[in-house]
Amino acid sequence: MKTIKNILFLLLAIMAVTSCSKDDTEIIEETVDPMATYNLIKALDYTDHVIEIYSEKEALTVGYNPMFIRIKDKIAGSYISNPNLSWKPMMHMETMMHSAPASEISGSAYPTVFSGYIIFQMPGNATEYWDITLNYTVAGVDMTKTVRIDVVMPSDGLKKSQVFMGSDDVRYILAYVDPKMPQVTVNDFTAVLYKMEDMLTFSVVENYKIAVDPRMPGMGNHSSPNNQDLTYMDADKMYHGKLSLTMTGYWRINLKLMNEAGDVLKGEDVTDTNTESSLYFELEL
Repeated sequence: MKTIKNILFLLLAIMAVTSCSKDDTEIIEETVDPMATYNLIKALDYTDHVIEIYSEKEALTVGYNPMFIRIKDKIAGSYISNPNLSWKPMMHMETMMHSAPASEISGSAYPTVFSGYIIFQMPGNATEYWDITLNYTVAGVDMTKTVRIDVVMPSDGLKKSQVFMGSDDVRYILAYVDPKMPQVTVNDFTAVLYKMEDMLTFSVVENYKIAVDPRMPGMGNHSSPNNQDLTYMDADKMYHGKLSLTMTGYWRINLKLMNEAGDVLKGEDVTDTNTESSLYFELEL
């Protein structure tokens, strides 16, 4: 009996030493930089830590922006694996403020890198600007920091997002996600759809349908075969379909948004007399 008690005591001691609460920040040393191929947008240097914000793009633009964040403990010289991150984007205009659709921040393939996305509806300028408020934990201390960021129009000038009022008097934000590098083939097509609850709150729209009709205006406005309309998938809270592109050049991806009852909320069919929809994305191959 004494031997069994000793074994139990030893097991409990090992568990006490090796376990930690989910709120504790864990330091991890990295031998390879997981963000080496990404673009550093901001580095915020504070007394005991540094916040790094990365993007796949060279600059944050109007539309869908996947972003990556990590926090470095300056004392330990290593990155933190569980800082309990959350964020809130805000646009400061001359007469008002509003937020933007943003995902929750989640983990990634690397334990010290955290990812999410923000859909910016408009660019900043000399007097109006975006910032992001970050909430996180370092060494058991809850912190809040706000960082001003630059948001510009896409350099290619192509429309990849739409902010519009539906026929149901709801304001929607629709943004192109994938393919990032469209090819002359049938591409996996992804978009994300939000509705505006108020100036500070946006929610994912579920179970609508977005009809897809790609056309080449410079080539007789011809379409393409084997497209599939965008439908909602709960796994990633995005809309997925197929986009068929049959040749290089400029494509206008005509769209039509329908609710669960099949009512058209925005967009029109392309016909001989109506050459384009008012809801669309643009691509250049």
